[in-house]
Amino acid sequence: MRSFDLAIVGSGFGGALTALVARSLGLRPILLERGVHPRFAIGESSTPMSNILLETIAREYELPRVLPLARYGTWKRAYPEVGVGPKRGFSFYGHSAFLPFAAADDRSDQLLAEASPHHDVADTHWYRPDFDHFLVREAQSAGVEYADRVELDGFTGGEEGCVLSGTRAGAPLRVEARFVVDASGPRGFLSKQLRLPSGPFAGYPSTQAVFTHFTGVHRWQDLKPGVDESAPPYPVDDAALHHVFDGGWMWVLRFDNGITSAGFALEDRLTEGESAWPTMLERLPSIRAQFADAVPVEPWRHMPRIPFRASVASGPGWTLLPSAAAVIDPLFSTGIPLALLGVDRIGRAIRDAWGTPAFAQRMREHAHETLAEADAAAALVGAAYRSFRHFPLFAGLASCYLASVSFSEVCYRLGDRERANGFLCHRDARYARAFTECVREADRLARKDAIDAEDLARFGARVVDTIEPLNVAGFCDARRRNWYAVDFDALIDASSKLGRSREEMRSFLVAQGMERWMTAGEPR
Repeated sequence: MRSFDLAIVGSGFGGALTALVARSLGLRPILLERGVHPRFAIGESSTPMSNILLETIAREYELPRVLPLARYGTWKRAYPEVGVGPKRGFSFYGHSAFLPFAAADDRSDQLLAEASPHHDVADTHWYRPDFDHFLVREAQSAGVEYADRVELDGFTGGEEGCVLSGTRAGAPLRVEARFVVDASGPRGFLSKQLRLPSGPFAGYPSTQAVFTHFTGVHRWQDLKPGVDESAPPYPVDDAALHHVFDGGWMWVLRFDNGITSAGFALEDRLTEGESAWPTMLERLPSIRAQFADAVPVEPWRHMPRIPFRASVASGPGWTLLPSAAAVIDPLFSTGIPLALLGVDRIGRAIRDAWGTPAFAQRMREHAHETLAEADAAAALVGAAYRSFRHFPLFAGLASCYLASVSFSEVCYRLGDRERANGFLCHRDARYARAFTECVREADRLARKDAIDAEDLARFGARVVDTIEPLNVAGFCDARRRNWYAVDFDALIDASSKLGRSREEMRSFLVAQGMERWMTAGEPR
């Protein structure tokens, strides 16, 4: 029997960060891993919110070696050996079955949203074999006990403490802990041990995924997928590249080590397990051209069920990290920020209430927020799936995501978390009602084989009205024709929505290191 304050099951980035935070707060944690590092994992695309949270965690819990990972430039300078790729924004392209990408003159089949004005301050794609292994080594260096090759098969616990039992490399292992955090992923350790109830997300399609890592993937921009001669606002491949089509979508994420992560997420009607890959390439000729010379460098992975939602996310002596409580399709890269929000909540609860009756209440609040955030993300992604067959509808819903999350990001940067009203502004009752109406209208239109210009104009106007109180980045400006570069003028013009003056917003941008890109002529 070995005794610890905190036992963390699963050593992905969420579990490893939780261990680092707990250790920095004076606890004695143990990190338990079923496999060994380095190992393959998905959930690779960060966002501005992810990096704000990672930076916040690093600063608040005095983790200076984690801090450089919050931006692409500092990461590359500090840890060139840890695989990473730049993520300048979100690139979406709409496809029709058995036809080349249309490249509409009005850009109605594409949506580009820049998140950062330069690679140096860009978000990142995490090469998880390197990234997770780095964080585990950091945890060990900080004094966290770490055990891999652990097979757990027993759990007993309550408010007075918990016992985990199993084997390590075949030898018996028993761990006693005052509290357990499950970071073992969906349908993981505690879900099985406690037979936690789970259920579907309302209105969410049944989806599967097939994916792996490749070399030799062509850059989409090199294939000249359009007739527009103007340069896009950022290199579209140095971003989260999405190909969307009726029934599903594909992600393409590039790392600097020559590896590209790619996969299809598909409704069940389009899937045939691993054989879905060649079938979908045959169905989508422009994507087939991008992957004409691609070579898999990892075994194929097939995820037969993507969505998962536990009905209970905490109990006496234990809680689930968001990645163990719920999984949503990675369409809008929500997984990493949701996991980091959970790490941050658990860290704050330990700091403020460890060893007191209030800690249990804080964990109940964490569980409630975890599931509410997952529901908000699932409502968005489920609506997006239903809109894929008509790209302008999808672009409108994606604009709701981009507006709400960019608003929250700036609020967090300003130190005004309450104004953000939770992930995707899900606690903003006005926005929630307006977004629900957008979804209903999109669903009505999506059932049509063709949508006339008048219907699209009405839907577009509804989206504009929905996001207006949150729109600090100039989305839905018709003059931009679906290409949105970072617009500091739009942010300054929207200063009142953030409770700031124009001059305060200018000073904020300068303090964030954006001054060099606020004037014309600086290379982006």
